[in-house]
Amino acid sequence: MAPIITVENVTMKFHLNASKTTNLKEWVVAFLKKRLRYNDFYALQDISFTVEPGEVLGIIGQNGSGKSTLLKVISGVYKATSGSSRVNGRIAPMLELGSGFDYELSGRENVFLNGAILGYDEKFLKSKYDEIVAYSELEEFILQPLKTYSSGMVTRLAFSIATLVEPEILIVDEILSVGDERFQRKSRDRMRQMMEGGTTVLMVSHSLDQIRDLCTRALWLDHGHMMALGDTQPVCDQYQEYMRAKG
Repeated sequence: MAPIITVENVTMKFHLNASKTTNLKEWVVAFLKKRLRYNDFYALQDISFTVEPGEVLGIIGQNGSGKSTLLKVISGVYKATSGSSRVNGRIAPMLELGSGFDYELSGRENVFLNGAILGYDEKFLKSKYDEIVAYSELEEFILQPLKTYSSGMVTRLAFSIATLVEPEILIVDEILSVGDERFQRKSRDRMRQMMEGGTTVLMVSHSLDQIRDLCTRALWLDHGHMMALGDTQPVCDQYQEYMRAKG
């Protein structure tokens, strides 16, 4: 069976302003005088791996290691500076809390807006609407503007839409650590159901217990480099030893 995700020699480079301009006026003056200076920052360097259908891959590493950047490249949010990323399936990315939402619209309107962004038609979303609202437990608030929601309520709505529209690939960036403890348990149970049903999952988490509990393989990144890829337990153990050595 062909891989559902293929990442080949992906490098992601950003240009960081090194001119020490603190406001727009200073930037314009520096630009006109050709004094703007940039430093190259490599968020990812020559990353290659594949993910098989139904796999659950956990991505670990310290802050700034390139985890979220990698998910954004795979999701199509970023175009890699070099290399390629191919996805063979319907993807639901949960990269940032509330991404794809319009906070001026109601929760109901955002169900259809976010669902359309994920590629689902209105008929399908109407068939799933009651289930999405019930799972999010937002029946009392679903007609209110999203700007009146707490961050936990936005999380519940985002998770409900992404997981109840049955994606082939789910990409999750720390979303399971947001919200109250009861919802975290509920979301983990839902993730397990999806995994048992064959959904391919890529997830970033700083919780090694969560990675060990949910993932079949793990990828360890450090400063944009791939340090290890393999079975979850040994990769997590290597990462823990590395962090202990660093103190």
